Amino acid sequence: MIRERALALLTQVAEGSLDPRAALDALSFAPAESLAFATIDHHRALRQGYPEVIYAPGKTPDEIVAIAERLAEHGDGFLITRADAPRRAAVVARFPDAESNNLAQTLYLAPAQPAAVGQGTVLIVTAGTSDAPVAEEAAVTARAFGNSVGRATDVGVAGIHRLLSHSSALQEAAVVIVVAGMDGALPSVVGGLVSVPVIAVPTSVGYGASFGGLAALLSMLNSCAAGVTVVNVDNGFGAAVAASRIMHSIANPH
Repeated sequence: MIRERALALLTQVAEGSLDPRAALDALSFAPAESLAFATIDHHRALRQGYPEVIYAPGKTPDEIVAIAERLAEHGDGFLITRADAPRRAAVVARFPDAESNNLAQTLYLAPAQPAAVGQGTVLIVTAGTSDAPVAEEAAVTARAFGNSVGRATDVGVAGIHRLLSHSSALQEAAVVIVVAGMDGALPSVVGGLVSVPVIAVPTSVGYGASFGGLAALLSMLNSCAAGVTVVNVDNGFGAAVAASRIMHSIANPH
């Protein structure tokens, strides 16, 4: 259950337009639900603002559909990541309204009540077209978590003038996610141009000495620009969640 929906119920009780017992019924489902193959955390949205996300690898199509059904039944919608074509097809067959993204390998069904909107724009900067699947995963996740998303695509350091043509977007962004493989140099450049948080995502794109993204990861960890934060290789999802937490803390400071 999303925090805004719980707050709306409590407000209705306070105003006298909703019976407390009816509100209790709406709030009383168990914090966790055990299936034979998974334990679903139904109260994660109350704690963190968005329900738990379904990671598809290692789960059968039927298991993924079953978890998605339970989340959707409680009005939370769902986000599924790293779902291959057969898994996406199974989910779409059950939920025709779910958005299936072949490039990001994600599925998204909006919740009954949309997530609170973050403050500002998450700008996703992609070094090369080969990095697009990871960048797209970040974009889908950021949007699902209630954020406005901007893009600067194929602007790697091999042609730095391409990045500079996006100067306005860089200066207006609230958080910048930089996705790059090969030598992983782009986050250092971006980090030297902006004052907002920069989250770097190394990708496994590159020739033999890239070591599946390890070279880019180490380069980003050794960034010359101070304050660049780095997530794991190909982890567009994790970068978007981190960006979303920053965005929502700006919009709703405690």
